[in-house]
Amino acid sequence: MRGYWPYLLLVVSLGLDAAPRTVDWLDLLPEEDYQAMLDMPEIGHDNIEEAPADFSTDLRQRDRNLPEVMYSTNVVAELDNQELRIAGYPVPLQSNERGLYTSFFLVPYAGACIHVPPPPPNQIILVDYPKGIAIEDIYEPFWISGNLLIDQTSNELADASYRFTADKVWIYDGE
Repeated sequence: MRGYWPYLLLVVSLGLDAAPRTVDWLDLLPEEDYQAMLDMPEIGHDNIEEAPADFSTDLRQRDRNLPEVMYSTNVVAELDNQELRIAGYPVPLQSNERGLYTSFFLVPYAGACIHVPPPPPNQIILVDYPKGIAIEDIYEPFWISGNLLIDQTSNELADASYRFTADKVWIYDGE
């Protein structure tokens, strides 16, 4: 038994120091949605006026000219309850008494709250971050790490297919 202690300590320490697995937005799409996105014609944002400080635009508006995949709530079941890390852009929702955001959507591209069309629900993550973070620029991406859950959420702004209980939120540093 004495000879196993160094190995046991190594295994325990590796488990404690393991960083969450990094995922990409495409990892959140089931295969059929991924293929439908690839087959979809390019969507332009021509003639869309931007209002950088306006976070109130409804991400739930439907455009009947868009394919159904743009409204998909299909998810990747294997990601449920996984410790993960993903980078994206914030859409602020709720702040605490100090003005730090404790709830926000994370989306794959900047300005999703003001562009048409918005990402599909399976490309929107509702983030709960009780510590709160200042969001001064919705065009500045963040890393989020914590526990990803499959949770169909709907509010007046958007529908989301995933929910993230964040342990850590920080400005995107490329790594």
